[in-house]
Amino acid sequence: MKRVLIIGGCGRIGSQIARDILAHTEATVTVTGRSAQSGTAACQRLGQTVQFQWLDLANQTEVTEAIAAADLVVHTAGPFHYRDGRVLQTCIQQGVNYLDVSDERTFTQKVLALRAQAAAAGVTAVINTGVFPGISNSLARQGIEALDQADSVQLSYVVGGSGGAGVTVMRTTFIGLQHAFKAWVQGTWQWVKPYTAREHLTFPSPYGQAAVYWYDMPEGITLPETFALNSVVTKFGVVPDFYNYATWAMAHGLPSRVLRSPKTVEFLARVSHFMTGISDRFSGTGVAIRCDVRGQMSGQVAHHISYFQHPSTTRAVGVGAGSLAQLLLTGQLQRPGVHAVEQILPTDQFIKLLAARQLQVQTELTVATAEGT
Repeated sequence: MKRVLIIGGCGRIGSQIARDILAHTEATVTVTGRSAQSGTAACQRLGQTVQFQWLDLANQTEVTEAIAAADLVVHTAGPFHYRDGRVLQTCIQQGVNYLDVSDERTFTQKVLALRAQAAAAGVTAVINTGVFPGISNSLARQGIEALDQADSVQLSYVVGGSGGAGVTVMRTTFIGLQHAFKAWVQGTWQWVKPYTAREHLTFPSPYGQAAVYWYDMPEGITLPETFALNSVVTKFGVVPDFYNYATWAMAHGLPSRVLRSPKTVEFLARVSHFMTGISDRFSGTGVAIRCDVRGQMSGQVAHHISYFQHPSTTRAVGVGAGSLAQLLLTGQLQRPGVHAVEQILPTDQFIKLLAARQLQVQTELTVATAEGT
């Protein structure tokens, strides 16, 4: 029987990943945290087969011992802006496969730098799993493979209120507003300010027309590496729309030194969490992804659009990470090294994993001559 260690597994996202693993594999699951109270609550939610282990990531000896006893480690302890690659390094040293739900550029770059070490150790590591990033990467691969040649990808995300996540995700959002980032646009890396270039797009029901803005996501660096693309755009928005205006005001109205203060981030995260706790009753906590891939098919201009929607953002994260955990635990996914999702998960397997969870992707394809006829 395989053993799964979910670091930070007492939180909402870690618990949903545990649920998916328990539903689709025969593995045993241990969740970790730094609070016995939260550990007890997590075990009560997940069932008697789940165990809790107290673990502080700052204690390397404890981390090493916990990882050595596992067959798969799932790292969910964000915000990943504050994490390094030591959990993955320890997995490599102990010969244990690894997943994470990281969503931050610098962390992604740190763990991708461990590719050669993971490959030499026979460790398969999949990073940026979840919904966005994660399922979004697979939508991009699906659209790219549908065309003869793909020129650009735009991934757009809309979340209802808090998305059902905790304060940690709120912190991640405001940390992401602090710095301009480089985006792959027209074949060059260009600096982009977060929460700019507001755009209205159509998403699956119940969202319809919703606003999205530039936002830094790790897909923006892994997709140009994986595929020959001229541009990769990643945009994010929230419903109801007044949260977008509030976030824009924070990103562009506060002095940089104030926005970058940990106290400011904590204050904004807790206020936002309180507010969305009220509005979630009306907006829901779901997520929708739209993936626009533009290119050519049979010498003509082609536009492939795919949509994914789930009524619970946290459950969608559980699906994205849990399905990859299932493949690793059952031996269906073995490729030593460090990989983004689109680099390791075939499209047909992605569709089968969703179908097994009663989920699907909607697609549209339009083809026209350069003159538009």
